[in-house]
Amino acid sequence: MKGVYTIILLIVSNIFMTFAWYGQLRMKEFKWFSDMPLFAIIALSWGVAFFEYCCMIPANRIGFIDNGGPFSLLQLKILQEVITLCVFVVFATIFFRNETFRINHLIGALFLVLAVYFIFKK
Repeated sequence: MKGVYTIILLIVSNIFMTFAWYGQLRMKEFKWFSDMPLFAIIALSWGVAFFEYCCMIPANRIGFIDNGGPFSLLQLKILQEVITLCVFVVFATIFFRNETFRINHLIGALFLVLAVYFIFKK
């Protein structure tokens, strides 16, 4: 179950991270947001990123093999990167309709899946 908890926490963490990093690019459509100074936008993004850390740190602690979890450090990192890209693709598709997912993106994603396979291969 630790592996499942780790993956769920990594997904939630990456949702917060994606909104903290890229959500502000979409929020510029709102007058109240576009009038904010850059420092305020950074502070707001940090506030969102706080929740990312609230999920990421426990995910790494629960999932790490030295803490009784199922994943090595390299496996945790590769898993996190693939989850990050998957969450980002969903986010970009939903919130940035002008972005297109092309065949070269799909091929790159397949290579990432292969990376996960080889990292987890004993």
